[in-house]
Amino acid sequence: MKRARQKPVVENETPQTSQKSKKQKTCFCGSGLGGSLDWGSLPHHVILRIFQFLPLVDRARASSVCRRWNEVFHIPDLWRRFEFELNQPATSYLKSTHPDLIQQIIKRHADHLQYVSFKVDSSTESAEAACDILSQLVNCSIKTLGLISTAKPSFMNVSKAHFASALTVVFVNSKSLSSIKVDDTPLDDPSLKVLVANNSDTLKLLKMSSCPHVSPAGILCVADQCHGLKELALNYYILSDELLLALSSEKHVDLEHLRIDVVSENPGQVQFHTIKKQSWDALVRHSPKVNIVMYFFLYEEEFDAFFREETPVTHLYFGRAVSKAMLGRIGLHCPRLIELVVCANGLQPLDEELIRIAQRCKHLTAMGLGECEVTCRGFVEFVKMCGGRLTQLSIMEEVLIPDSDYSLDRLHLEVSKHLGRMWFPDMMPTW
Repeated sequence: MKRARQKPVVENETPQTSQKSKKQKTCFCGSGLGGSLDWGSLPHHVILRIFQFLPLVDRARASSVCRRWNEVFHIPDLWRRFEFELNQPATSYLKSTHPDLIQQIIKRHADHLQYVSFKVDSSTESAEAACDILSQLVNCSIKTLGLISTAKPSFMNVSKAHFASALTVVFVNSKSLSSIKVDDTPLDDPSLKVLVANNSDTLKLLKMSSCPHVSPAGILCVADQCHGLKELALNYYILSDELLLALSSEKHVDLEHLRIDVVSENPGQVQFHTIKKQSWDALVRHSPKVNIVMYFFLYEEEFDAFFREETPVTHLYFGRAVSKAMLGRIGLHCPRLIELVVCANGLQPLDEELIRIAQRCKHLTAMGLGECEVTCRGFVEFVKMCGGRLTQLSIMEEVLIPDSDYSLDRLHLEVSKHLGRMWFPDMMPTW
């Protein structure tokens, strides 16, 4: 009787074990989940979280696991932010966003896109493809738009009419643009007027350096109507007293960042207009914490119009050689200076100029020197006057000239003492 009762139990053990084994092939054991869980039964929010950590290609592959995963693949939250990469095999080794995916985004997710950038290579075809995509975003609600050329400025080879038409679609339909980066593009005044007419209440950041078709009148239109503007980047040739006064009006919120690129349009050009001290003063009174950043790519003879009187610049970068006289004027007339980078100067020691900058520029916290010369004695005096507020000090060893007071070995100990941290000469970083 005991054997007869045990027999059915023994016979049933095999199929139960087999069924459990088969089930384990389609399940995973979640640590701490208290058992097995079918991949297809994961909650939407868990799958969504997984997808947010996956690169686009892997996310697309994962979407083919099952219907549920494919549904999550198209959840709007996954398409708020997207970067279109457009490259031609003949001119770039980088991969492009697949054309089928681009069409799927246009058809199913154009109205979900909010933070969009287009990264193109040096080919005109890639820039034109970016314009074609922009032209199809008729149902968009984009907040941030960036057009980025990874090599030479390929957008400049697109016809102005094609480019303006593509931007108009986004400017008119978005109604909520807050950040736009369109450096090195054929942006023009009529396009800016369309932007302002539809997004004046939301625009906070506008970067449009090296846009030769924009005039001072075009940027003045932006300053007059976009009262919430916080950051602005432009070329010096469209900077004017009128623009600074418009940004200083009572209806404007405080400007936080003003970047100005000072570039020779033609090598050897020597005429640059001067901005009045009263205009700079008005801007700083209205926005006392504004960062004014200036990048210079000029020849030495072209600096005459700058820093003849007090200028409230906070960050200065010189990409070409700059004279001792120019650096001396900076020490006299730039009391708000926070950061100074000099890529080259010549073969005359800059001891006096650096000491003057240390004396007058009480907010200086970062310094970088490239192909220049400074005696070790002068450099130690500069560091001693600045002290621990120099949080970044990048000086090439070739810049420092040993003298009777300091060898290079003793120099780093003396400088470290005044900085309050260990310091050695190093390569100047790329800003």
